[in-house]
Amino acid sequence: MCTTDLRRLMDEYLARLQDAAARYDGTTRHSAEMERMVGDYSRFVTDLRHHEAWDALVCEGADDFASLVTELRTRSARCAAIMEKYRALHLLRGRAESAGYFDNVEACIEEEFGTFRLTSEAKVLLVGSGSFPMSPLLIARRTGASVVGVDIDAEAVELGRQVVSTVGKDLDIRLEKTPVRDLPFTGEASHVIFSSTVSVKYDLLAEMHASTRADVVVAMRYGDHLKSLFNYPMREVDPRKWQLAENVLRPKHIFDIALYRKTGRG
Repeated sequence: MCTTDLRRLMDEYLARLQDAAARYDGTTRHSAEMERMVGDYSRFVTDLRHHEAWDALVCEGADDFASLVTELRTRSARCAAIMEKYRALHLLRGRAESAGYFDNVEACIEEEFGTFRLTSEAKVLLVGSGSFPMSPLLIARRTGASVVGVDIDAEAVELGRQVVSTVGKDLDIRLEKTPVRDLPFTGEASHVIFSSTVSVKYDLLAEMHASTRADVVVAMRYGDHLKSLFNYPMREVDPRKWQLAENVLRPKHIFDIALYRKTGRG
Protein backbone atom coordinates (compact mmCIF):
# COMPACT_ATOMS: atom_id res chain seq x y z
CA MET A 1 0.00 0.00 0.00
CA CYS A 2 1.29 3.46 -0.87
CA THR A 3 1.18 6.48 1.46
CA THR A 4 -1.59 8.11 -0.57
CA ASP A 5 -3.85 5.09 -0.18
CA LEU A 6 -3.17 4.82 3.55
CA ARG A 7 -3.87 8.51 4.07
CA ARG A 8 -7.11 8.18 2.09
CA LEU A 9 -8.21 5.25 4.28
CA MET A 10 -7.44 7.24 7.42
CA ASP A 11 -9.56 10.15 6.21
CA GLU A 12 -12.40 7.77 5.34
CA TYR A 13 -12.27 6.09 8.74
CA LEU A 14 -12.35 9.45 10.51
CA ALA A 15 -15.58 10.34 8.72
CA ARG A 16 -17.08 6.93 9.56
CA LEU A 17 -16.06 7.19 13.22
CA GLN A 18 -17.54 10.66 13.56
CA ASP A 19 -20.79 9.57 11.97
CA ALA A 20 -21.08 6.41 14.08
CA ALA A 21 -20.48 8.27 17.35
CA ALA A 22 -23.02 10.95 16.46
CA ARG A 23 -25.72 8.31 15.97
CA TYR A 24 -25.62 7.05 19.58
CA ASP A 25 -28.88 7.99 21.31
CA GLY A 26 -28.93 5.70 24.34
CA THR A 27 -30.65 2.90 22.42
CA THR A 28 -29.31 0.04 20.30
CA ARG A 29 -30.82 1.29 17.04
CA HIS A 30 -27.46 1.84 15.39
CA SER A 31 -25.43 -0.90 17.07
CA ALA A 32 -25.08 -3.09 13.95
CA GLU A 33 -23.49 -0.27 11.95
CA MET A 34 -21.13 0.53 14.83
CA GLU A 35 -20.08 -3.11 15.16
CA ARG A 36 -19.25 -3.37 11.47
CA MET A 37 -17.34 -0.11 11.45
CA VAL A 38 -15.30 -0.78 14.60
CA GLY A 39 -14.61 -4.33 13.44
CA ASP A 40 -13.29 -2.98 10.13
CA TYR A 41 -11.20 -0.38 11.95
CA SER A 42 -9.74 -2.99 14.32
CA ARG A 43 -8.61 -5.09 11.36
CA PHE A 44 -7.19 -1.97 9.69
CA VAL A 45 -4.93 -0.98 12.60
CA THR A 46 -3.63 -4.53 13.08
CA ASP A 47 -2.89 -5.16 9.39
CA LEU A 48 0.89 -5.57 9.08
CA ARG A 49 0.71 -4.79 5.36
CA HIS A 50 0.16 -1.11 6.18
CA HIS A 51 3.34 -0.67 8.23
CA GLU A 52 5.67 0.44 5.44
CA ALA A 53 3.28 3.18 4.30
CA TRP A 54 2.72 4.20 7.94
CA ASP A 55 6.47 4.56 8.55
CA ALA A 56 6.79 6.68 5.42
CA LEU A 57 4.00 9.01 6.54
CA VAL A 58 5.58 9.37 9.98
CA CYS A 59 8.94 10.24 8.39
CA GLU A 60 7.30 12.97 6.32
CA GLY A 61 6.29 14.62 9.59
CA ALA A 62 3.41 16.68 8.23
CA ASP A 63 1.51 18.67 10.87
CA ASP A 64 -1.84 17.72 9.41
CA PHE A 65 -0.90 14.02 9.60
CA ALA A 66 -0.14 14.32 13.33
CA SER A 67 -3.49 16.06 13.84
CA LEU A 68 -5.28 13.33 11.90
CA VAL A 69 -3.68 10.63 14.06
CA THR A 70 -4.78 12.42 17.24
CA GLU A 71 -8.32 12.89 15.94
CA LEU A 72 -8.62 9.25 14.86
CA ARG A 73 -7.44 8.08 18.27
CA THR A 74 -9.90 10.31 20.10
CA ARG A 75 -12.84 9.35 17.88
CA SER A 76 -12.08 5.62 17.92
CA ALA A 77 -11.81 5.65 21.71
CA ARG A 78 -15.26 7.25 21.83
CA CYS A 79 -16.65 4.62 19.47
CA ALA A 80 -15.10 1.80 21.52
CA ALA A 81 -16.84 3.20 24.60
CA ILE A 82 -20.15 3.35 22.73
CA MET A 83 -19.62 -0.21 21.47
CA GLU A 84 -19.46 -1.34 25.10
CA LYS A 85 -22.70 0.52 25.83
CA TYR A 86 -24.40 -1.23 22.94
CA ARG A 87 -23.14 -4.61 24.12
CA ALA A 88 -24.30 -3.92 27.67
CA LEU A 89 -27.74 -2.83 26.49
CA HIS A 90 -28.09 -5.94 24.34
CA LEU A 91 -27.12 -8.19 27.23
CA LEU A 92 -29.52 -6.51 29.63
CA ARG A 93 -32.30 -7.04 27.11
CA GLY A 94 -31.50 -10.72 26.73
CA ARG A 95 -29.48 -10.58 23.55
CA ALA A 96 -25.87 -11.65 24.11
CA GLU A 97 -23.54 -11.33 21.15
CA SER A 98 -19.88 -11.04 20.33
CA ALA A 99 -18.30 -8.77 17.74
CA GLY A 100 -14.82 -9.09 16.30
CA TYR A 101 -13.51 -6.19 18.36
CA PHE A 102 -14.58 -7.86 21.62
CA ASP A 103 -13.10 -11.20 20.57
CA ASN A 104 -9.80 -9.45 19.93
CA VAL A 105 -9.80 -7.67 23.29
CA GLU A 106 -10.76 -10.82 25.20
CA ALA A 107 -7.91 -12.72 23.55
CA CYS A 108 -5.50 -10.07 24.86
CA ILE A 109 -6.88 -10.42 28.37
CA GLU A 110 -5.84 -14.08 28.42
CA GLU A 111 -2.18 -13.12 28.88
CA GLU A 112 -2.65 -9.74 30.52
CA PHE A 113 0.13 -10.02 33.07
CA GLY A 114 2.66 -12.12 31.16
CA THR A 115 4.81 -13.94 33.69
CA PHE A 116 3.11 -12.14 36.62
CA ARG A 117 0.23 -14.56 37.02
CA LEU A 118 -2.94 -13.72 38.92
CA THR A 119 -4.15 -15.88 41.78
CA SER A 120 -7.20 -15.92 44.00
CA GLU A 121 -5.28 -13.74 46.48
CA ALA A 122 -4.85 -10.91 43.95
CA LYS A 123 -6.54 -7.55 44.28
CA VAL A 124 -6.96 -6.02 40.84
CA LEU A 125 -7.74 -2.39 39.99
CA LEU A 126 -8.91 -1.62 36.45
CA VAL A 127 -8.75 2.01 35.34
CA GLY A 128 -11.25 2.61 32.55
CA SER A 129 -13.62 -0.31 33.18
CA GLY A 130 -16.26 0.79 30.66
CA SER A 131 -19.90 -0.20 30.23
CA PHE A 132 -19.22 -3.88 29.58
CA PRO A 133 -16.50 -4.78 32.13
CA MET A 134 -14.93 -7.71 30.29
CA SER A 135 -11.67 -7.69 32.22
CA PRO A 136 -13.23 -7.68 35.72
CA LEU A 137 -15.63 -10.47 34.74
CA LEU A 138 -12.96 -12.67 33.17
CA ILE A 139 -10.41 -12.11 35.92
CA ALA A 140 -12.82 -12.64 38.79
CA ARG A 141 -14.42 -15.69 37.17
CA ARG A 142 -11.19 -17.45 36.24
CA THR A 143 -9.03 -16.60 39.24
CA GLY A 144 -11.39 -15.72 42.10
CA ALA A 145 -9.51 -12.45 42.61
CA SER A 146 -11.12 -9.28 43.98
CA VAL A 147 -11.57 -6.66 41.24
CA VAL A 148 -12.46 -2.97 41.41
CA GLY A 149 -13.09 -1.02 38.22
CA VAL A 150 -13.23 2.76 37.93
CA ASP A 151 -14.51 4.94 35.09
CA ILE A 152 -15.19 8.66 34.68
CA ASP A 153 -18.38 7.99 32.68
CA ALA A 154 -21.37 7.74 35.04
CA GLU A 155 -23.50 6.00 32.39
CA ALA A 156 -20.74 3.43 31.83
CA VAL A 157 -20.47 2.72 35.56
CA GLU A 158 -24.22 2.22 35.91
CA LEU A 159 -24.43 -0.05 32.86
CA GLY A 160 -21.38 -1.95 34.06
CA ARG A 161 -22.97 -2.56 37.44
CA GLN A 162 -26.08 -3.92 35.77
CA VAL A 163 -23.97 -6.23 33.59
CA VAL A 164 -22.09 -7.56 36.62
CA SER A 165 -25.37 -8.06 38.48
CA THR A 166 -26.70 -10.01 35.50
CA VAL A 167 -23.78 -12.29 34.62
CA GLY A 168 -21.41 -12.04 37.58
CA LYS A 169 -23.42 -11.37 40.71
CA ASP A 170 -21.51 -14.03 42.68
CA LEU A 171 -18.12 -12.58 41.73
CA ASP A 172 -16.07 -10.17 43.85
CA ILE A 173 -16.39 -7.16 41.54
CA ARG A 174 -17.11 -3.53 42.40
CA LEU A 175 -17.40 -0.64 39.94
CA GLU A 176 -16.93 2.97 41.01
CA LYS A 177 -16.85 6.49 39.60
CA THR A 178 -14.33 7.51 42.25
CA PRO A 179 -11.04 9.08 41.06
CA VAL A 180 -8.08 6.73 41.47
CA ARG A 181 -6.40 9.14 43.89
CA ASP A 182 -9.44 9.06 46.20
CA LEU A 183 -10.04 5.32 46.07
CA PRO A 184 -8.82 3.41 49.16
CA PHE A 185 -8.50 0.24 47.07
CA THR A 186 -5.66 1.88 45.10
CA GLY A 187 -3.39 1.34 48.07
CA GLU A 188 -4.50 -2.29 48.44
CA ALA A 189 -4.21 -3.39 44.81
CA SER A 190 -1.60 -6.01 43.94
CA HIS A 191 -2.26 -5.54 40.21
CA VAL A 192 -3.41 -2.51 38.22
CA ILE A 193 -4.66 -2.49 34.63
CA PHE A 194 -4.94 0.69 32.57
CA SER A 195 -7.27 0.67 29.59
CA SER A 196 -5.50 1.57 26.37
CA THR A 197 -8.00 4.35 25.65
CA VAL A 198 -7.42 6.28 28.91
CA SER A 199 -5.64 9.40 27.66
CA VAL A 200 -4.09 10.33 31.03
CA LYS A 201 -2.96 6.82 31.98
CA TYR A 202 0.74 7.70 32.28
CA ASP A 203 -0.05 10.79 34.34
CA LEU A 204 -2.10 8.60 36.68
CA LEU A 205 0.71 6.05 36.84
CA ALA A 206 3.15 8.71 38.01
CA GLU A 207 0.64 10.01 40.53
CA MET A 208 -0.06 6.53 41.92
CA HIS A 209 3.53 5.76 42.84
CA ALA A 210 3.29 7.15 46.36
CA SER A 211 -0.02 5.47 47.20
CA THR A 212 0.48 1.94 45.81
CA ARG A 213 2.03 -1.17 47.30
CA ALA A 214 5.75 -1.79 46.89
CA ASP A 215 5.03 -5.08 45.09
CA VAL A 216 2.31 -3.78 42.76
CA VAL A 217 2.39 -4.87 39.11
CA VAL A 218 0.94 -2.48 36.53
CA ALA A 219 -0.32 -3.65 33.14
CA MET A 220 -0.41 -0.64 30.82
CA ARG A 221 -2.35 -1.39 27.65
CA TYR A 222 -1.02 0.69 24.79
CA GLY A 223 -0.62 0.86 21.03
CA ASP A 224 2.32 2.23 19.10
CA HIS A 225 2.80 2.76 15.36
CA LEU A 226 -0.40 1.99 13.43
CA LYS A 227 -2.07 0.76 16.64
CA SER A 228 -1.77 4.31 18.00
CA LEU A 229 -4.75 5.13 15.81
CA PHE A 230 -6.87 3.19 18.32
CA ASN A 231 -4.82 3.36 21.53
CA TYR A 232 -2.76 5.88 23.42
CA PRO A 233 0.91 4.97 22.87
CA MET A 234 3.64 4.01 25.31
CA ARG A 235 5.46 6.85 27.07
CA GLU A 236 8.71 7.12 28.97
CA VAL A 237 8.37 6.74 32.74
CA ASP A 238 10.38 8.26 35.56
CA PRO A 239 13.04 5.59 36.26
CA ARG A 240 13.12 6.72 39.89
CA LYS A 241 9.54 5.49 40.23
CA TRP A 242 8.81 2.79 37.67
CA GLN A 243 10.69 0.31 35.53
CA LEU A 244 9.51 -1.65 32.50
CA ALA A 245 9.55 -5.29 33.64
CA GLU A 246 8.10 -6.89 30.53
CA ASN A 247 6.65 -5.85 27.18
CA VAL A 248 4.00 -8.19 25.81
CA LEU A 249 3.78 -7.60 22.06
CA ARG A 250 0.70 -8.96 20.32
CA PRO A 251 0.99 -8.17 16.58
CA LYS A 252 -2.45 -9.53 15.68
CA HIS A 253 -4.26 -7.98 18.64
CA ILE A 254 -5.67 -4.52 19.11
CA PHE A 255 -3.28 -3.44 21.89
CA ASP A 256 0.04 -4.45 23.44
CA ILE A 257 0.84 -4.54 27.16
CA ALA A 258 3.70 -2.91 29.06
CA LEU A 259 4.24 -4.32 32.55
CA TYR A 260 5.76 -2.04 35.20
CA ARG A 261 7.18 -2.59 38.67
CA LYS A 262 8.07 0.06 41.24
CA THR A 263 11.74 0.97 41.65
CA GLY A 264 11.19 2.45 45.10
CA ARG A 265 13.56 5.31 44.42
CA GLY A 266 10.95 8.04 43.89
